[in-house]
Amino acid sequence: MSPEKTHNLLVNTPALPNIPWEDRPGRSDTVMWRSAHNPIIPHDLIPSSNSIFNSAVVPYQGKFAGVFRCDNKVRVQQLHVGHSADGIHWQLNNERIHWQAENGKVAEISEFMYSYDPRVLWLEDRYYVTWCNGYHGPTIGMGYTHDFETFTQLENAFLPFNRNGVLFPRKINGQYAMLSRPSDNGHTPFGDIYYSESPDLEYWGRHRFVMGPLFGWQATKIGAGPIPIETSEGWLLIYHGVLTSCNGFTYSFGAALLDLEQPWKVLYRSAPYILAPQMEYERNGDVPNVAFPCAALMDGNSGKLALYYGAADTVVCLAYGYVQEIVNWVKENAIPEKYLNFKG
Repeated sequence: MSPEKTHNLLVNTPALPNIPWEDRPGRSDTVMWRSAHNPIIPHDLIPSSNSIFNSAVVPYQGKFAGVFRCDNKVRVQQLHVGHSADGIHWQLNNERIHWQAENGKVAEISEFMYSYDPRVLWLEDRYYVTWCNGYHGPTIGMGYTHDFETFTQLENAFLPFNRNGVLFPRKINGQYAMLSRPSDNGHTPFGDIYYSESPDLEYWGRHRFVMGPLFGWQATKIGAGPIPIETSEGWLLIYHGVLTSCNGFTYSFGAALLDLEQPWKVLYRSAPYILAPQMEYERNGDVPNVAFPCAALMDGNSGKLALYYGAADTVVCLAYGYVQEIVNWVKENAIPEKYLNFKG
């Protein structure tokens, strides 16, 4: 399908005429392609940072805002706010986000040792942030902002140990919904994606298995990436997968389509990866061989998608594609159903 018809697939996606964009390179036949300007955010954009990566971006007041993982020079992971006119050139606050308590209810968990890998979305009437929060081990922190100046912390969604908490952009069957990846307290050599529901964004239950590692680039563990994208053919989930090689973990990303009303049911899941660490800035850095997707912008009129990903746990990069082409690619390159429960 031609790119100009891709918008017919998107659901509840407004126009974003100023989306960051670069046309597919003439010789490229990949479903997504990297920005020629990568990395768009260097490791030392602000004085306090050792590295900036795995960050989340949303449209805001005709421009763009986001929450960024900035590991400081003590090597503590923290979240910082950032703003951009074009989604490519960014100004980040050198001071980390300081979360305020909501009516004093969460004061006892508002001081935490670390926070990293945020996701941000507009949901109902505010911007919600989820992140990996250090509370006696990694768990899913939650908070919100109206203006990217004041940030209010809510209760943690789950007990430790958990990572990659990703909210859905609307209620499903009257419930808030989130994907997560239960883990352990270290660099987990395992990990499945689960779906959970909540009536109020505080109490979470009805946990459902979605999918787990299989083989190849996603053989060790997987985790949800950007906010799921609602399409007429299902929720498009871009997710990372990890392969364990003789030289450690390699992080790549692929995609799946989930049922719209029962998102724990996988309709299609890609066998090949969409993007793997192959460029110098993805292979060399604080943690080599990492391409970790965290955020995606979409233009509802054209179907264009701009995806932000962390490279080598050091810098922020951009990749581009069309939603319809990605959906078609997932279906054409789907893992056969008989292998979906394969463990290799």
